[in-house]
Amino acid sequence: MKENEYEIKDHYDFSKGRRGPIVPPQHGKTKITIRIDADILEWFRNKVDTAGGGSYQTMMNAALRQYIETQEGVLEATIRRVIREELKGGRQQ
Repeated sequence: MKENEYEIKDHYDFSKGRRGPIVPPQHGKTKITIRIDADILEWFRNKVDTAGGGSYQTMMNAALRQYIETQEGVLEATIRRVIREELKGGRQQ
């Protein structure tokens, strides 16, 4: 190690510096700030630890995606049921 390797300079030149993240964001991902209940966050973190590692954020994203897909299936089934009931009712009149 050099003698003055960690010496603090009086002036740093940031004229060629750029603002923004060092690592560019992944395509299709949006960075947000969100407040999650502590017990929910802890549950996801524990699941990731139990699984041997990974990303709790990826797991939360998968859970939200699965919920959305389930809800869309419920909506589709409800629409189909209502249409069947209406068609059945129309035949009787």
